[in-house]
Amino acid sequence: MSTVSLSLEEIYNLAKKTLLSNSCDDETASILADLIRNAERDGSLSHGLFRLPSYVSGLKSGKINGKGKPEIKKISKSVIKVLGNNCLAPVVLNKSLPELTKAAKENGVAVLAITNSHHMAAMWPETEKLAEEGLVAFACTSYKPAVAPAGAIKALFGTNPISFAWPRPGKTPVVYDMATASMAMGEVQVAKREGHQVPIGTGLTKEGKETTDPGEITDGGVLLPFGGYKGSAIAMMVELMAGALVGDNFSYETAAKDNNDGGPPSGGEFILAISPEKTSDGNWEKNADEFFKKMKSMGNVRLPGERRHKNRLNKGPRNINKELVNKIKSLS
Repeated sequence: MSTVSLSLEEIYNLAKKTLLSNSCDDETASILADLIRNAERDGSLSHGLFRLPSYVSGLKSGKINGKGKPEIKKISKSVIKVLGNNCLAPVVLNKSLPELTKAAKENGVAVLAITNSHHMAAMWPETEKLAEEGLVAFACTSYKPAVAPAGAIKALFGTNPISFAWPRPGKTPVVYDMATASMAMGEVQVAKREGHQVPIGTGLTKEGKETTDPGEITDGGVLLPFGGYKGSAIAMMVELMAGALVGDNFSYETAAKDNNDGGPPSGGEFILAISPEKTSDGNWEKNADEFFKKMKSMGNVRLPGERRHKNRLNKGPRNINKELVNKIKSLS
């Protein structure tokens, strides 16, 4: 694979220029370019520049409003509803997470119910942001069908990621962000682009046969949930929480309404924030640190998020797929 070296600033500028050239206002372009740069910085390659052409597809078709702003409504002291108004989810989150943080700190628990926004980024930025404010956080969102329920060979669920973050004052939070599919679709697409195989159990061909060829999964095949029936049940939970619970679509309804331009469809997101200061006996930080020390003493154990936080310390340039960079430049 041929690559080109780009500094973090060059990655940001490339993303922002592309977004400004495709109907985004400066605020939207800045928020999304920052997110893309941070994904590349942290080694989350399937959610960095790789996603930019898809965002542009949605902007060009008019499905995504690159200048829109969300509406935030306080339903109660602990429930915040956000109407996305076809904005990109990072813009919605930029405006609404401070409201969720305030409500959770005041009331102990608060939820954010987001509808009609376009989410295709990683989910760790929102939960990590909340953890940095001293809150325990959980988030989930659905997508268009790509994953077969356990026992089926046709897609019903989205890849339906979940993210969880635990605050550690003075340290980086413990954060995980994972698809309930055996592998995130973006990772399967990257494997296809770079000619890599994927493990057995990742997905099926269009005939319902197991395969290690990512192309057979993306081209008419289907992903499988992780852990069989267990992952399937968690994926179902995400459908309910990011769909019916917030007042938005299930994945199959999203697919029926989407224009299939290649950009992220409109959908919902559920976020829960909890203040351990309110719920614990005051020793939550000490107790958790002792638990993490015990966990790490048991062998080659890495806390979730550690690798990404380590990557973040490297401020140097990143090697980006040259073909991808050229494609992005052609979009400006």
